[in-house]
Amino acid sequence: MPLTDLSLADCRDYRPELPVPDGFDAFWSSTLSEVPADGGPVPKPVFAPVDTGLTQFHTYDVTLPGFAGHPVHGRLHLPAGATEPLGCVVEFLGYGRGRGLAHENTLWASAGHAHLIMDTRGQGWSAAGGTTADTDAGAAGTVPGFLTRGIESPETYYYRRVFTDAVRCVEAVREHPAVDPDRIVVTGVSQGGGIALAVSGLVPGLAGVMPDVPFLCNFRRGAEISGRPPYTEIAEYLKLHRDRTGTAFTTLSYFDAALLATRATAPALFSIAMMDEICPPSTCFTAYNHYAGPKEVRAYEFNGHEGGTAYQQREQLAWVRSLFAGTPSGRAGNS
Repeated sequence: MPLTDLSLADCRDYRPELPVPDGFDAFWSSTLSEVPADGGPVPKPVFAPVDTGLTQFHTYDVTLPGFAGHPVHGRLHLPAGATEPLGCVVEFLGYGRGRGLAHENTLWASAGHAHLIMDTRGQGWSAAGGTTADTDAGAAGTVPGFLTRGIESPETYYYRRVFTDAVRCVEAVREHPAVDPDRIVVTGVSQGGGIALAVSGLVPGLAGVMPDVPFLCNFRRGAEISGRPPYTEIAEYLKLHRDRTGTAFTTLSYFDAALLATRATAPALFSIAMMDEICPPSTCFTAYNHYAGPKEVRAYEFNGHEGGTAYQQREQLAWVRSLFAGTPSGRAGNS
């Protein structure tokens, strides 16, 4: 496939101004401090053992309170035989994906780390049940998909709920006795990479962030130049609602992962694909160039949205091993 966006050299210099909406930090502080909608106590996370037939891992179905106390599901893999708290990789999933079967996705546990996978509300499917519903469907008038659900207001927007769920996942796994709370890395591909970037700006004290071909960055440019979903959902919505352009992009600005990344402090390892038609590289480099913490990027010049796949996993395995080796263990840091 040909290049459809800026060259790598131009992307490295691409640093567009990101509009900061009114009350941006206060909005997120208020959102993350909200109590369950029914006013009751916050439920405790539940980690239920699952028999996968695998002997080298302990696997748990996870249910924890997310946005407004809504139940969010996930899966935790722990290497068998660990004798001290482990570093943990928290993974967020791509658009439309679910956590799959309980014996899948054991790479990080095979490397000796705890691994928590979060279901994205309303998306995906799990053969074991326990998928996460989106109990707030948002306002009417959206096009198919999730990107314009509730876009009429930041308070009703879909990703307000998703980003809060993700923050709650990190908080929950930090309290697990098998996990070292000072060694938490967040990661994901595409939508998952955008969620990881958002979390990097909302959760202090992360050990690292690994966004791969991240979605949800520089929404306006994505909607203007991407010819493939999901960014096209925004363009389709505005094609129908010609008078809502300003409102839509104001709402989206509260959820721009590139803007949230300007609040990040943890080390980051990005990957970006230069022939990506789904998450154009200039949108990904918007996040990378604005990222406020220490950062590295692996650019895959002749790949599309598949990115680096196993090559990037190899980079990540070495990066996390080095990162965790240099981060003090122990639970005193969150006392």
